[in-house]
Amino acid sequence: MTTHTTDTTHATGTAADSARPAAHTRHDPSRSIRAPRGTELTAKSWQTEAPLRMLMNNLDPEVAEHPEDLVVYGGTGRAARDWESYDAIVATLKDLEDDETLLVQSGKPVGVFRTHEWAPRVLVANSNLVGDWATWEQFRKLDAEGLMMYGQMTAGSWIYIGTQGILQGTYETFAAVATKRFGGTLAGTLTLTGGCGGMGGAQPLAVTLNDGACLIVDVNETRLRRRAAKRYLDEVELDLDRALEKVLAAKAEGRGLSVGYVGNAAEVFPALLERHRAGEFTVDIVTDQTSAHDPLSYLPVEHTMEDWEAAAQADPAGFTAKAQASMAAHVQAMVEFQDAGAEVFDYGNSIRDEARQGGYDRAFEFPGFVPAYIRPLFCEGLGPFRWVALSGDPEDIRVTDEALKELFPEKEHLHRWLDAAAERVEFEGLPARICWLGYGERHQAGLLFNRLVAEGKVSAPIVIGRDHLDSGSVASPYRETEAMADGSDAIADWPLLNALTATGSGASWVSLHHGGGVGMGRSIHAGQVSLADGTELAAQKLERLLTNDPGMGVIRHVDAGYDRAVEVAEERGVRIPMHENR
Repeated sequence: MTTHTTDTTHATGTAADSARPAAHTRHDPSRSIRAPRGTELTAKSWQTEAPLRMLMNNLDPEVAEHPEDLVVYGGTGRAARDWESYDAIVATLKDLEDDETLLVQSGKPVGVFRTHEWAPRVLVANSNLVGDWATWEQFRKLDAEGLMMYGQMTAGSWIYIGTQGILQGTYETFAAVATKRFGGTLAGTLTLTGGCGGMGGAQPLAVTLNDGACLIVDVNETRLRRRAAKRYLDEVELDLDRALEKVLAAKAEGRGLSVGYVGNAAEVFPALLERHRAGEFTVDIVTDQTSAHDPLSYLPVEHTMEDWEAAAQADPAGFTAKAQASMAAHVQAMVEFQDAGAEVFDYGNSIRDEARQGGYDRAFEFPGFVPAYIRPLFCEGLGPFRWVALSGDPEDIRVTDEALKELFPEKEHLHRWLDAAAERVEFEGLPARICWLGYGERHQAGLLFNRLVAEGKVSAPIVIGRDHLDSGSVASPYRETEAMADGSDAIADWPLLNALTATGSGASWVSLHHGGGVGMGRSIHAGQVSLADGTELAAQKLERLLTNDPGMGVIRHVDAGYDRAVEVAEERGVRIPMHENR
Protein backbone atom coordinates (compact mmCIF):
# COMPACT_ATOMS: atom_id res chain seq x y z
CA MET A 1 0.00 0.00 0.00
CA THR A 2 1.06 3.55 -0.61
CA THR A 3 0.74 5.93 2.32
CA HIS A 4 -0.41 9.42 1.41
CA THR A 5 1.70 12.21 2.85
CA THR A 6 -0.96 14.91 3.14
CA ASP A 7 -2.22 13.56 6.43
CA THR A 8 0.73 14.13 8.76
CA THR A 9 3.24 16.31 6.94
CA HIS A 10 3.55 20.08 6.74
CA ALA A 11 2.36 21.87 3.65
CA THR A 12 5.93 23.00 2.96
CA GLY A 13 7.76 19.72 3.26
CA THR A 14 7.85 16.12 4.41
CA ALA A 15 8.16 14.66 7.87
CA ALA A 16 11.86 14.11 7.26
CA ASP A 17 12.74 17.73 6.50
CA SER A 18 10.24 19.69 8.62
CA ALA A 19 10.17 20.00 12.38
CA ARG A 20 7.18 18.58 14.16
CA PRO A 21 5.05 20.97 16.23
CA ALA A 22 5.63 20.68 19.95
CA ALA A 23 3.50 18.26 21.96
CA HIS A 24 -0.01 19.53 22.73
CA THR A 25 0.22 22.22 20.04
CA ARG A 26 -3.16 23.42 18.81
CA HIS A 27 -2.03 26.11 16.41
CA ASP A 28 0.15 25.20 13.45
CA PRO A 29 -0.39 27.33 10.33
CA SER A 30 2.00 25.16 8.33
CA ARG A 31 -0.30 22.13 8.46
CA SER A 32 -2.46 21.42 5.42
CA ILE A 33 -4.71 18.36 5.57
CA ARG A 34 -6.59 16.76 2.69
CA ALA A 35 -8.21 13.33 2.69
CA PRO A 36 -6.84 10.78 0.21
CA ARG A 37 -8.96 10.15 -2.88
CA GLY A 38 -9.36 7.11 -5.06
CA THR A 39 -9.35 3.41 -4.23
CA GLU A 40 -5.84 2.94 -2.87
CA LEU A 41 -5.92 2.22 0.85
CA THR A 42 -3.69 3.92 3.40
CA ALA A 43 -5.15 1.81 6.24
CA LYS A 44 -5.61 -1.97 6.49
CA SER A 45 -9.23 -1.99 5.27
CA TRP A 46 -12.06 0.30 4.27
CA GLN A 47 -13.45 -0.14 7.79
CA THR A 48 -10.58 1.97 9.11
CA GLU A 49 -9.86 3.96 5.94
CA ALA A 50 -13.34 5.47 6.25
CA PRO A 51 -12.89 7.18 9.66
CA LEU A 52 -9.35 8.15 8.64
CA ARG A 53 -10.51 9.95 5.50
CA MET A 54 -13.44 11.56 7.28
CA LEU A 55 -11.20 12.88 10.07
CA MET A 56 -8.92 14.38 7.44
CA ASN A 57 -11.86 15.73 5.48
CA ASN A 58 -13.06 17.62 8.57
CA LEU A 59 -9.74 19.51 8.52
CA ASP A 60 -9.62 20.16 4.78
CA PRO A 61 -9.26 23.95 4.26
CA GLU A 62 -12.34 23.78 2.02
CA VAL A 63 -14.32 22.42 4.97
CA ALA A 64 -12.89 23.71 8.26
CA GLU A 65 -13.19 27.25 9.62
CA HIS A 66 -9.73 27.29 11.20
CA PRO A 67 -7.94 24.06 10.24
CA GLU A 68 -4.61 25.36 11.56
CA ASP A 69 -6.21 25.29 15.03
CA LEU A 70 -8.03 21.97 14.42
CA VAL A 71 -11.31 23.97 14.56
CA VAL A 72 -13.92 22.68 12.13
CA TYR A 73 -16.86 24.99 12.85
CA GLY A 74 -18.75 26.82 15.59
CA GLY A 75 -15.73 28.81 16.73
CA THR A 76 -14.43 26.07 19.03
CA GLY A 77 -15.51 22.69 17.61
CA ARG A 78 -12.34 20.68 17.02
CA ALA A 79 -11.64 17.41 15.23
CA ALA A 80 -8.80 16.44 17.60
CA ARG A 81 -7.52 17.80 20.89
CA ASP A 82 -4.12 18.89 19.59
CA TRP A 83 -1.77 18.05 16.73
CA GLU A 84 0.00 15.37 18.75
CA SER A 85 -3.35 13.64 19.32
CA TYR A 86 -4.28 14.03 15.65
CA ASP A 87 -1.05 12.36 14.56
CA ALA A 88 -1.61 9.51 17.03
CA ILE A 89 -5.18 8.98 15.82
CA VAL A 90 -4.02 8.85 12.21
CA ALA A 91 -1.21 6.41 12.99
CA THR A 92 -3.54 4.17 15.00
CA LEU A 93 -6.27 4.10 12.35
CA LYS A 94 -3.71 3.08 9.73
CA ASP A 95 -2.67 0.12 11.87
CA LEU A 96 -6.07 -0.86 13.33
CA GLU A 97 -7.47 -4.34 12.66
CA ASP A 98 -11.09 -5.13 11.82
CA ASP A 99 -11.63 -6.66 15.26
CA GLU A 100 -10.15 -3.75 17.21
CA THR A 101 -11.72 -0.56 18.55
CA LEU A 102 -9.99 2.78 19.12
CA LEU A 103 -11.25 4.86 22.05
CA VAL A 104 -11.07 8.65 21.71
CA GLN A 105 -11.63 10.84 24.78
CA SER A 106 -12.25 14.48 23.88
CA GLY A 107 -10.08 14.30 20.80
CA LYS A 108 -7.26 12.23 22.33
CA PRO A 109 -6.73 8.54 21.48
CA VAL A 110 -6.56 6.78 24.84
CA GLY A 111 -6.69 3.06 24.06
CA VAL A 112 -7.20 0.21 21.59
CA PHE A 113 -9.10 -2.91 22.61
CA ARG A 114 -9.80 -6.14 20.80
CA THR A 115 -13.55 -6.39 20.18
CA HIS A 116 -15.19 -8.07 17.14
CA GLU A 117 -16.09 -7.30 13.54
CA TRP A 118 -19.57 -6.05 14.43
CA ALA A 119 -18.21 -3.59 16.99
CA PRO A 120 -17.46 0.00 16.01
CA ARG A 121 -13.92 0.66 14.90
CA VAL A 122 -13.94 3.95 16.86
CA LEU A 123 -15.82 5.09 19.97
CA VAL A 124 -15.73 8.82 20.69
CA ALA A 125 -16.78 10.86 23.74
CA ASN A 126 -16.36 14.64 23.70
CA SER A 127 -16.69 17.37 26.35
CA ASN A 128 -18.84 15.30 28.72
CA LEU A 129 -18.81 16.71 32.26
CA VAL A 130 -20.69 15.65 35.39
CA GLY A 131 -23.78 17.82 35.93
CA ASP A 132 -22.58 20.31 38.56
CA TRP A 133 -19.32 20.80 36.63
CA ALA A 134 -20.97 21.23 33.21
CA THR A 135 -20.24 24.95 32.86
CA TRP A 136 -18.19 26.99 30.42
CA GLU A 137 -15.92 28.11 33.26
CA GLN A 138 -15.05 24.55 34.28
CA PHE A 139 -14.77 23.35 30.68
CA ARG A 140 -12.41 26.18 29.73
CA LYS A 141 -10.20 25.41 32.72
CA LEU A 142 -9.90 21.76 31.67
CA ASP A 143 -9.50 22.71 28.01
CA ALA A 144 -6.65 25.10 28.86
CA GLU A 145 -4.98 22.32 30.81
CA GLY A 146 -5.12 20.07 27.74
CA LEU A 147 -7.63 17.65 29.28
CA MET A 148 -10.68 18.20 27.03
CA MET A 149 -11.89 19.70 23.80
CA TYR A 150 -15.24 20.89 22.46
CA GLY A 151 -16.54 18.61 19.73
CA GLN A 152 -19.67 20.52 18.64
CA MET A 153 -21.75 17.82 16.94
CA THR A 154 -20.14 16.60 13.73
CA ALA A 155 -16.71 18.21 14.19
CA GLY A 156 -15.50 15.88 16.91
CA SER A 157 -17.24 12.87 15.39
CA TRP A 158 -15.64 13.28 11.94
CA ILE A 159 -18.79 13.49 9.83
CA TYR A 160 -18.94 17.21 9.04
CA ILE A 161 -19.52 17.82 5.32
CA GLY A 162 -19.31 21.59 5.20
CA THR A 163 -22.24 23.96 5.13
CA GLN A 164 -24.29 21.49 3.07
CA GLY A 165 -24.60 19.37 6.22
CA ILE A 166 -27.16 21.70 7.75
CA LEU A 167 -28.57 22.98 4.46
CA GLN A 168 -31.47 20.63 3.99
CA GLY A 169 -32.61 20.92 7.59
CA THR A 170 -32.57 24.68 7.17
CA TYR A 171 -34.34 24.34 3.82
CA GLU A 172 -37.00 22.13 5.44
CA THR A 173 -37.45 24.67 8.23
CA PHE A 174 -37.98 27.58 5.86
CA ALA A 175 -40.31 25.43 3.75
CA ALA A 176 -42.35 24.80 6.90
CA VAL A 177 -42.38 28.54 7.60
CA ALA A 178 -43.65 29.10 4.07
CA THR A 179 -46.41 26.51 4.52
CA LYS A 180 -47.47 27.84 7.90
CA ARG A 181 -47.52 31.53 7.10
CA PHE A 182 -47.00 32.39 3.43
CA GLY A 183 -49.07 30.05 1.30
CA GLY A 184 -46.34 27.49 0.65
CA THR A 185 -43.65 29.75 -0.80
CA LEU A 186 -41.30 32.47 0.43
CA ALA A 187 -41.61 34.35 -2.88
CA GLY A 188 -42.41 37.96 -2.05
CA THR A 189 -40.98 37.77 1.48
CA LEU A 190 -37.85 39.15 3.16
CA THR A 191 -35.95 37.16 5.78
CA LEU A 192 -33.56 38.91 8.16
CA THR A 193 -31.00 36.74 9.91
CA GLY A 194 -27.53 36.78 11.40
CA GLY A 195 -24.48 34.53 11.41
CA CYS A 196 -22.93 33.19 8.20
CA GLY A 197 -20.42 30.69 9.57
CA GLY A 198 -20.23 26.95 8.97
CA MET A 199 -23.79 26.37 10.15
CA GLY A 200 -25.45 29.74 9.62
CA GLY A 201 -24.02 29.92 6.12
CA ALA A 202 -26.75 27.53 4.98
CA GLN A 203 -29.46 30.10 5.70
CA PRO A 204 -29.25 32.34 2.61
CA LEU A 205 -29.35 29.42 0.19
CA ALA A 206 -32.13 27.73 2.15
CA VAL A 207 -34.21 30.90 1.82
CA THR A 208 -33.53 31.38 -1.88
CA LEU A 209 -34.26 27.70 -2.59
CA ASN A 210 -37.69 28.55 -1.19
CA ASP A 211 -37.79 31.60 -3.52
CA GLY A 212 -37.39 34.21 -0.79
CA ALA A 213 -35.16 37.25 -0.38
CA CYS A 214 -32.65 37.17 2.48
CA LEU A 215 -30.51 39.76 4.24
CA ILE A 216 -27.88 38.06 6.43
CA VAL A 217 -25.68 40.03 8.83
CA ASP A 218 -22.23 38.93 9.98
CA VAL A 219 -19.38 40.80 11.67
CA ASN A 220 -16.83 38.83 9.67
CA GLU A 221 -16.54 39.85 6.02
CA THR A 222 -14.34 36.82 5.34
CA ARG A 223 -17.16 34.47 6.31
CA LEU A 224 -19.56 36.21 3.96
CA ARG A 225 -17.06 36.15 1.10
CA ARG A 226 -16.41 32.45 1.69
CA ARG A 227 -20.13 31.61 1.48
CA ALA A 228 -20.47 33.73 -1.66
CA ALA A 229 -17.51 31.90 -3.23
CA LYS A 230 -19.31 28.60 -2.61
CA ARG A 231 -22.66 29.96 -3.92
CA TYR A 232 -24.46 29.72 -0.58
CA LEU A 233 -24.74 33.52 -0.70
CA ASP A 234 -25.40 35.60 -3.79
CA GLU A 235 -23.78 38.93 -2.94
CA VAL A 236 -21.88 40.79 -0.21
CA GLU A 237 -22.48 44.48 0.57
CA LEU A 238 -20.67 46.87 2.89
CA ASP A 239 -23.38 49.53 2.63
CA LEU A 240 -26.63 48.72 4.44
CA ASP A 241 -28.87 50.89 2.27
CA ARG A 242 -27.47 49.29 -0.86
CA ALA A 243 -28.01 45.82 0.61
CA LEU A 244 -31.59 46.72 1.49
CA GLU A 245 -32.22 48.14 -1.97
CA LYS A 246 -31.22 44.82 -3.53
CA VAL A 247 -33.22 42.50 -1.27
CA LEU A 248 -36.30 44.72 -1.33
CA ALA A 249 -36.23 44.77 -5.15
CA ALA A 250 -36.03 40.96 -5.14
CA LYS A 251 -38.91 40.78 -2.67
CA ALA A 252 -41.06 43.04 -4.84
CA GLU A 253 -40.32 40.89 -7.88
CA GLY A 254 -40.97 37.61 -6.03
CA ARG A 255 -37.52 36.20 -6.79
CA GLY A 256 -34.92 34.58 -4.60
CA LEU A 257 -31.85 36.66 -3.73
CA SER A 258 -29.49 36.67 -0.75
CA VAL A 259 -27.25 39.54 0.29
CA GLY A 260 -24.71 39.50 3.11
CA TYR A 261 -24.07 42.69 5.05
CA VAL A 262 -20.97 43.21 7.20
CA GLY A 263 -22.18 44.45 10.57
CA ASN A 264 -23.03 43.49 14.13
CA ALA A 265 -26.54 42.03 14.45
CA ALA A 266 -26.89 43.57 17.93
CA GLU A 267 -26.77 46.98 16.22
CA VAL A 268 -28.24 46.18 12.80
CA PHE A 269 -31.39 44.34 13.98
CA PRO A 270 -32.60 47.21 16.23
CA ALA A 271 -31.86 49.75 13.48
CA LEU A 272 -33.87 47.76 10.93
CA LEU A 273 -36.68 47.29 13.46
CA GLU A 274 -37.15 51.04 13.69
CA ARG A 275 -37.34 51.34 9.91
CA HIS A 276 -39.77 48.40 9.78
CA ARG A 277 -41.99 50.12 12.38
CA ALA A 278 -41.81 53.38 10.46
CA GLY A 279 -43.28 51.62 7.42
CA GLU A 280 -40.19 52.09 5.28
CA PHE A 281 -40.28 48.37 4.44
CA THR A 282 -41.57 45.10 5.91
CA VAL A 283 -39.40 42.32 7.27
CA ASP A 284 -41.46 39.11 7.12
CA ILE A 285 -39.24 36.54 8.87
CA VAL A 286 -36.52 36.96 11.49
CA THR A 287 -34.14 34.35 12.88
CA ASP A 288 -30.46 34.03 13.76
CA GLN A 289 -27.53 31.62 13.71
CA THR A 290 -24.67 33.61 15.21
CA SER A 291 -22.28 31.60 17.41
CA ALA A 292 -24.23 32.56 20.51
CA HIS A 293 -23.88 29.22 22.30
CA ASP A 294 -20.43 30.31 23.50
CA PRO A 295 -20.39 33.98 24.59
CA LEU A 296 -16.70 34.23 23.71
CA SER A 297 -17.64 33.48 20.09
CA TYR A 298 -20.15 36.36 19.94
CA LEU A 299 -18.74 39.84 19.30
CA PRO A 300 -20.09 42.51 21.70
CA VAL A 301 -20.78 45.94 20.27
CA GLU A 302 -17.96 47.42 22.38
CA HIS A 303 -15.30 45.43 20.54
CA THR A 304 -14.03 45.12 16.98
CA MET A 305 -12.95 42.13 14.95
CA GLU A 306 -9.34 43.17 15.51
CA ASP A 307 -9.41 43.11 19.32
CA TRP A 308 -11.96 40.29 19.73
CA GLU A 309 -9.66 37.36 20.47
CA ALA A 310 -7.33 39.27 22.80
CA ALA A 311 -10.22 40.78 24.75
CA ALA A 312 -11.95 37.42 25.17
CA GLN A 313 -8.77 35.76 26.39
CA ALA A 314 -7.78 38.60 28.72
CA ASP A 315 -11.09 38.75 30.59
CA PRO A 316 -13.46 35.88 29.76
CA ALA A 317 -15.98 36.81 32.48
CA GLY A 318 -16.09 40.47 31.51
CA PHE A 319 -16.28 39.64 27.81
CA THR A 320 -19.11 37.19 28.50
CA ALA A 321 -21.11 39.89 30.30
CA LYS A 322 -20.65 42.28 27.38
CA ALA A 323 -21.60 39.57 24.87
CA GLN A 324 -24.74 38.70 26.83
CA ALA A 325 -25.72 42.38 26.97
CA SER A 326 -25.32 42.63 23.19
CA MET A 327 -27.33 39.43 22.75
CA ALA A 328 -30.04 40.96 24.93
CA ALA A 329 -30.30 43.88 22.48
CA HIS A 330 -30.21 41.46 19.55
CA VAL A 331 -33.00 39.28 20.97
CA GLN A 332 -35.07 42.25 22.10
CA ALA A 333 -35.17 43.39 18.48
CA MET A 334 -36.28 39.89 17.43
CA VAL A 335 -39.08 39.84 20.00
CA GLU A 336 -40.23 43.28 18.93
CA PHE A 337 -40.16 42.24 15.27
CA GLN A 338 -42.58 39.51 16.35
CA ASP A 339 -44.70 42.14 18.14
CA ALA A 340 -44.74 44.05 14.85
CA GLY A 341 -46.05 41.06 12.88
CA ALA A 342 -42.99 39.17 11.66
CA GLU A 343 -42.59 35.39 11.89
CA VAL A 344 -39.75 34.95 14.37
CA PHE A 345 -38.01 31.79 15.58
CA ASP A 346 -34.83 30.64 17.31
CA TYR A 347 -32.61 28.39 15.21
CA GLY A 348 -30.99 26.52 18.06
CA ASN A 349 -27.95 28.56 19.11
CA SER A 350 -29.03 29.35 22.71
CA ILE A 351 -29.21 33.08 22.03
CA ARG A 352 -32.47 33.34 23.98
CA ASP A 353 -30.94 32.02 27.18
CA GLU A 354 -27.82 34.15 26.77
CA ALA A 355 -30.08 37.18 26.29
CA ARG A 356 -32.01 36.21 29.42
CA GLN A 357 -28.73 36.10 31.34
CA GLY A 358 -27.96 39.49 29.80
CA GLY A 359 -31.04 40.94 31.53
CA TYR A 360 -33.79 40.65 28.91
CA ASP A 361 -36.82 38.97 30.51
CA ARG A 362 -38.87 38.48 27.31
CA ALA A 363 -36.19 36.39 25.58
CA PHE A 364 -38.28 33.22 25.33
CA GLU A 365 -41.36 34.84 23.80
CA PHE A 366 -40.57 33.43 20.36
CA PRO A 367 -40.27 29.67 19.82
CA GLY A 368 -37.47 27.40 18.79
CA PHE A 369 -37.64 25.97 15.28
CA VAL A 370 -38.20 22.36 16.37
CA PRO A 371 -41.46 22.80 18.31
CA ALA A 372 -42.59 25.44 15.81
CA TYR A 373 -41.99 23.50 12.60
CA ILE A 374 -40.02 20.23 12.78
CA ARG A 375 -41.44 18.04 15.54
CA PRO A 376 -44.10 16.38 13.33
CA LEU A 377 -41.22 15.13 11.14
CA PHE A 378 -39.37 13.80 14.18
CA CYS A 379 -42.46 11.78 15.14
CA GLU A 380 -41.98 9.79 11.92
CA GLY A 381 -38.29 9.21 12.57
CA LEU A 382 -37.51 11.73 9.84
CA GLY A 383 -34.17 13.44 10.07
CA PRO A 384 -30.82 14.09 8.40
CA PHE A 385 -29.32 11.29 6.33
CA ARG A 386 -25.94 12.20 4.83
CA TRP A 387 -23.44 10.31 2.73
CA VAL A 388 -19.93 10.91 1.44
CA ALA A 389 -18.10 9.53 -1.59
CA LEU A 390 -14.77 8.29 -0.22
CA SER A 391 -13.47 8.17 -3.79
CA GLY A 392 -13.54 11.95 -4.00
CA ASP A 393 -15.33 11.63 -7.36
CA PRO A 394 -18.44 13.86 -7.75
CA GLU A 395 -19.80 11.33 -10.25
CA ASP A 396 -20.39 8.91 -7.37
CA ILE A 397 -22.75 11.43 -5.75
CA ARG A 398 -24.57 11.94 -9.05
CA VAL A 399 -25.09 8.17 -9.28
CA THR A 400 -26.42 7.97 -5.72
CA ASP A 401 -28.74 10.96 -6.29
CA GLU A 402 -30.29 9.29 -9.31
CA ALA A 403 -30.52 5.90 -7.61
CA LEU A 404 -32.24 7.44 -4.59
CA LYS A 405 -34.86 9.07 -6.83
CA GLU A 406 -35.52 5.69 -8.44
CA LEU A 407 -35.80 4.06 -5.00
CA PHE A 408 -38.41 6.59 -3.86
CA PRO A 409 -40.26 7.60 -7.07
CA GLU A 410 -43.27 8.92 -5.14
CA LYS A 411 -41.30 11.36 -2.94
CA GLU A 412 -41.62 14.51 -5.05
CA HIS A 413 -40.28 16.74 -2.30
CA LEU A 414 -37.12 14.60 -2.10
CA HIS A 415 -36.70 14.77 -5.89
CA ARG A 416 -36.99 18.57 -5.85
CA TRP A 417 -34.39 18.77 -3.12
CA LEU A 418 -31.90 16.43 -4.84
CA ASP A 419 -32.29 18.25 -8.16
CA ALA A 420 -31.80 21.63 -6.50
CA ALA A 421 -28.79 20.41 -4.53
CA ALA A 422 -27.19 18.94 -7.66
CA GLU A 423 -27.61 22.24 -9.45
CA ARG A 424 -26.76 24.72 -6.71
CA VAL A 425 -24.67 23.06 -3.98
CA GLU A 426 -20.91 23.21 -4.44
CA PHE A 427 -19.01 20.43 -2.71
CA GLU A 428 -16.56 21.27 0.07
CA GLY A 429 -13.92 18.60 0.59
CA LEU A 430 -15.02 15.06 -0.27
CA PRO A 431 -18.23 15.11 -2.38
CA ALA A 432 -21.26 14.57 -0.17
CA ARG A 433 -25.02 14.83 -0.07
CA ILE A 434 -27.72 15.07 2.57
CA CYS A 435 -31.47 14.52 2.56
CA TRP A 436 -34.12 13.81 5.15
CA LEU A 437 -35.39 10.24 5.35
CA GLY A 438 -37.52 8.52 7.98
CA TYR A 439 -38.06 5.21 9.71
CA GLY A 440 -38.34 2.44 7.12
CA GLU A 441 -36.53 4.52 4.48
CA ARG A 442 -32.97 5.01 5.71
CA HIS A 443 -32.08 1.33 5.73
CA GLN A 444 -33.38 0.99 2.16
CA ALA A 445 -31.08 3.81 1.08
CA GLY A 446 -28.15 2.21 2.91
CA LEU A 447 -28.70 -1.15 1.25
CA LEU A 448 -29.03 0.57 -2.13
CA PHE A 449 -25.70 2.32 -1.71
CA ASN A 450 -24.06 -0.93 -0.64
CA ARG A 451 -25.32 -2.59 -3.85
CA LEU A 452 -23.96 0.30 -5.93
CA VAL A 453 -20.53 -0.32 -4.40
CA ALA A 454 -20.77 -4.10 -4.88
CA GLU A 455 -21.79 -3.70 -8.51
CA GLY A 456 -19.08 -1.16 -9.26
CA LYS A 457 -21.56 1.59 -10.12
CA VAL A 458 -19.69 3.88 -7.77
CA SER A 459 -15.92 3.79 -7.65
CA ALA A 460 -15.31 3.39 -3.89
CA PRO A 461 -17.24 2.78 -0.67
CA ILE A 462 -19.76 5.28 0.66
CA VAL A 463 -19.80 6.62 4.23
CA ILE A 464 -23.29 7.12 5.68
CA GLY A 465 -23.92 9.32 8.70
CA ARG A 466 -26.14 12.05 10.01
CA ASP A 467 -26.14 15.18 12.07
CA HIS A 468 -26.64 14.67 15.79
CA LEU A 469 -29.67 16.92 15.31
CA ASP A 470 -31.98 13.97 14.77
CA SER A 471 -35.30 12.70 15.97
CA GLY A 472 -34.09 10.43 18.77
CA SER A 473 -30.43 11.17 19.35
CA VAL A 474 -30.38 14.27 21.51
CA ALA A 475 -31.58 15.86 24.72
CA SER A 476 -31.49 19.63 24.19
CA PRO A 477 -34.16 21.69 25.97
CA TYR A 478 -33.39 24.81 23.93
CA ARG A 479 -33.52 23.02 20.58
CA GLU A 480 -34.49 19.45 19.61
CA THR A 481 -36.38 18.61 22.80
CA GLU A 482 -37.77 22.05 23.58
CA ALA A 483 -41.38 21.99 24.82
CA MET A 484 -41.87 18.21 24.70
CA ALA A 485 -45.51 17.26 25.23
CA ASP A 486 -44.79 15.44 28.49
CA GLY A 487 -42.24 17.89 29.88
CA SER A 488 -39.33 15.49 29.32
CA ASP A 489 -37.14 18.12 27.60
CA ALA A 490 -34.01 17.59 29.72
CA ILE A 491 -34.03 13.78 30.10
CA ALA A 492 -30.71 12.65 28.66
CA ASP A 493 -31.33 8.89 28.84
CA TRP A 494 -32.43 8.97 25.19
CA PRO A 495 -29.13 9.98 23.54
CA LEU A 496 -27.30 7.53 25.80
CA LEU A 497 -29.63 4.76 24.66
CA ASN A 498 -29.18 5.93 21.09
CA ALA A 499 -25.39 5.60 21.28
CA LEU A 500 -25.66 2.19 22.94
CA THR A 501 -28.14 1.02 20.29
CA ALA A 502 -25.87 2.18 17.46
CA THR A 503 -22.92 0.40 19.07
CA GLY A 504 -24.94 -2.80 19.24
CA SER A 505 -26.30 -2.46 15.68
CA GLY A 506 -23.13 -2.43 13.61
CA ALA A 507 -22.12 1.24 13.37
CA SER A 508 -18.59 1.89 12.11
CA TRP A 509 -18.03 4.62 14.66
CA VAL A 510 -20.19 6.08 17.44
CA SER A 511 -19.90 9.32 19.38
CA LEU A 512 -21.45 10.80 22.49
CA HIS A 513 -21.04 14.54 23.04
CA HIS A 514 -22.03 17.29 25.44
CA GLY A 515 -22.84 20.87 24.47
CA GLY A 516 -23.06 20.89 20.71
CA GLY A 517 -24.46 24.01 19.11
CA VAL A 518 -26.26 25.16 22.26
CA GLY A 519 -23.40 25.22 24.75
CA MET A 520 -22.15 23.62 27.93
CA GLY A 521 -24.82 22.26 30.25
CA ARG A 522 -27.51 22.44 27.58
CA SER A 523 -27.40 19.20 25.59
CA ILE A 524 -26.27 15.59 25.36
CA HIS A 525 -26.25 14.13 21.87
CA ALA A 526 -25.14 11.00 20.03
CA GLY A 527 -23.85 10.34 16.53
CA GLN A 528 -23.28 7.26 14.42
CA VAL A 529 -21.58 6.59 11.10
CA SER A 530 -21.66 3.46 8.94
CA LEU A 531 -19.88 2.20 5.86
CA ALA A 532 -21.30 0.77 2.65
CA ASP A 533 -18.34 -1.18 1.25
CA GLY A 534 -20.29 -3.64 -0.90
CA THR A 535 -19.89 -6.64 1.40
CA GLU A 536 -22.62 -8.87 2.80
CA LEU A 537 -21.48 -8.01 6.32
CA ALA A 538 -21.98 -4.33 5.58
CA ALA A 539 -25.48 -5.05 4.28
CA GLN A 540 -26.41 -6.81 7.51
CA LYS A 541 -25.05 -3.96 9.61
CA LEU A 542 -26.69 -1.25 7.51
CA GLU A 543 -30.11 -2.88 7.65
CA ARG A 544 -30.07 -3.11 11.42
CA LEU A 545 -28.38 0.20 12.20
CA LEU A 546 -30.40 2.30 9.77
CA THR A 547 -33.63 0.74 11.03
CA ASN A 548 -32.86 1.03 14.72
CA ASP A 549 -31.37 4.53 14.66
CA PRO A 550 -34.44 6.37 13.29
CA GLY A 551 -36.55 3.96 15.32
CA MET A 552 -35.15 5.71 18.38
CA GLY A 553 -36.91 8.86 17.21
CA VAL A 554 -40.21 7.04 16.90
CA ILE A 555 -40.07 5.46 20.36
CA ARG A 556 -38.85 8.74 21.90
CA HIS A 557 -41.92 10.55 20.65
CA VAL A 558 -44.28 7.68 21.42
CA ASP A 559 -43.04 7.82 24.99
CA ALA A 560 -43.65 11.58 25.08
CA GLY A 561 -47.26 11.09 24.00
CA TYR A 562 -47.33 12.21 20.38
CA ASP A 563 -50.23 10.60 18.53
CA ARG A 564 -48.46 10.69 15.17
CA ALA A 565 -45.53 8.73 16.59
CA VAL A 566 -47.93 6.13 17.97
CA GLU A 567 -49.51 5.80 14.52
CA VAL A 568 -46.09 5.40 12.87
CA ALA A 569 -45.06 2.73 15.36
CA GLU A 570 -48.27 0.78 14.72
CA GLU A 571 -48.13 1.23 10.94
CA ARG A 572 -44.47 0.23 10.60
CA GLY A 573 -44.11 -2.41 13.26
CA VAL A 574 -42.00 -0.64 15.88
CA ARG A 575 -42.33 -2.62 19.10
CA ILE A 576 -43.27 -0.54 22.15
CA PRO A 577 -43.62 -2.81 25.22
CA MET A 578 -45.97 -0.47 27.10
CA HIS A 579 -48.29 -0.39 24.08
CA GLU A 580 -48.38 -4.14 23.44
CA ASN A 581 -51.40 -6.23 24.40
CA ARG A 582 -53.49 -3.18 25.25
